Amino acid sequence: MRYEVAEKFVSINGESVRAGEPAVFIRFRGCNLGCSYCDTQWANEEGCPAREMTAEEITAYADGTGIVNVTLTGGEPLLQRELPVLTDALISSGHRVEIETNGSISIAEMACREKRPVFTLDYKLPSSDMEGMMLTDNYSFLTGEDAVKFVAGTRGDLDRAYEIIQKYRLTEKCRVYISPVFGRIEPAEIVRYIIDRRMNGVKLQLQLHKFIWEPDMRGV
Repeated sequence: MRYEVAEKFVSINGESVRAGEPAVFIRFRGCNLGCSYCDTQWANEEGCPAREMTAEEITAYADGTGIVNVTLTGGEPLLQRELPVLTDALISSGHRVEIETNGSISIAEMACREKRPVFTLDYKLPSSDMEGMMLTDNYSFLTGEDAVKFVAGTRGDLDRAYEIIQKYRLTEKCRVYISPVFGRIEPAEIVRYIIDRRMNGVKLQLQLHKFIWEPDMRGV
């Protein structure tokens, strides 16, 4: 089995539970959504160059970096056929594997595996134009090691995030983050919203890599 890898690199996790920690990134080609604010649109395009790699080759690359954290991202990693073969290989080799997924594809099978990766699920808010694709059944499979991430671009997005967090009691199941769409909403507005609503257990999170490097830089 081969996987379509658009890029691979070592950097720090810019988001989620391991933000700030070094990680190996494997970015896959292709996505089933088209978010209005997507910052990796180039990886979703049909003509995007990609290298076909086996699970053994990807694991060997990760092993060679000496880095424990591996983040599988995209695009949408759950579109890769037989992804469990790869996650099993990486976990068996001593890596902590995180899957960054857009929230529209079931995690049920992978969440119940003996060698279980960690999940960071997006919930696409109204300004993404993709909210109708969200699969909230996934929340039944979350643990305290997982996270749900809301990327907000408007006040209406914040209101919807609040509704979803309350409805599914997400802070009792997993980590919960709200991030701004870069350049569309001020982080201070999100902070005020979280405080005003007494959103205990919810964290503001900024995309660290966009503050360290140029916002559209690849390979970081």
